[in-house]
Order: sequence, then structure tokens, then C-alpha cells
Amino acid sequence: MAHKYSEMHLHLRRLDRVWVDPAIFFVTACMRNRKAVLASEQVAEILIDEWQNARRHGWHVGRYVIMPDHVHLFCAPDPNAASLSDFVGAWKRWSSRRISKMPRTTSTATGAIWQREFFDHLLRSEESYDQKWNYVRDNPVRANLAQSAAEWPFAGEIEALRF
Repeated sequence: MAHKYSEMHLHLRRLDRVWVDPAIFFVTACMRNRKAVLASEQVAEILIDEWQNARRHGWHVGRYVIMPDHVHLFCAPDPNAASLSDFVGAWKRWSSRRISKMPRTTSTATGAIWQREFFDHLLRSEESYDQKWNYVRDNPVRANLAQSAAEWPFAGEIEALRF
């Protein structure tokens, strides 16, 4: 019986990488203890700068929404890119360092400010990209931070990602 059990679970193991060509990932990363320090002009500039330099890791960042205690972004790898975990870990480390150096009147963050884990989802089509974007773009409205998505200053697009 043990043999059949192990055979059954062989096909359930998660693959290290599953690529859809081209692959676009939807990522959500939250602040440690859900501290609301992200939705400021200075912090947004740091995050956007890190994402604009994602190519050094072989990644491209598309659309994003910065909420007070978490971020949503879409990203796509080059063929020889670092893993998604390495890429997200890198921009979290660099942004933590930069945000932690800000004056205390701007940020109450110190040290590593992000939760270690993050949520990711591999999008399968242009339609799912648009659907997911329409949903996250309206997060500030649902959170009563803006009257419309267009009013929220902490959302945008770094590069156009297309299927």
C-alpha cells in the first residue's frame, strides 16, 4: 500500500518553475505587523526606483498599487532571470534599508519591514491580467482611501507587460 501512496503523491509535488510564455506574475507583499508606512510620496519613490531597476535581476515590473500596509505588482521574468523568490527578496531587502534610513517623521519603520512570505499567482492570459488589475486598481476605493482609482497617487505602470 505504501508504494501506491508514494506514486500518487509524486505527481502532486510542486514544480520549481512553471513557465507560461510569456509569464506574468501577480505578487502581493505585506508589511511586517501590517504597519501602514507605504502610502507616502517618499516611500513610493523608493519602491518605484527599486522596481525600475528590476532588470538587474532579470525581471520587469508592470502595473502596481501601493497601499498603506501592502503592495500589489505584476512582474515578468527574462528567460535567465533570478527566481521569483530571489527577485522579491532583493527588492524587499533594498527597500527596507532605504525606508529604514528615512527620518522618523516620515517612517516609523526600522530594520526588515516586510513580512517574510509573499503571495504570488501565475497569470495565464491577457484577460486574467486585466481582470486582476481592475480588481487591485480599485483597492484604494474599497479601503475608503480615494473616491476613485484615478485619484490614488500610489498606483501606476513601470513597463507595459503583454501576453
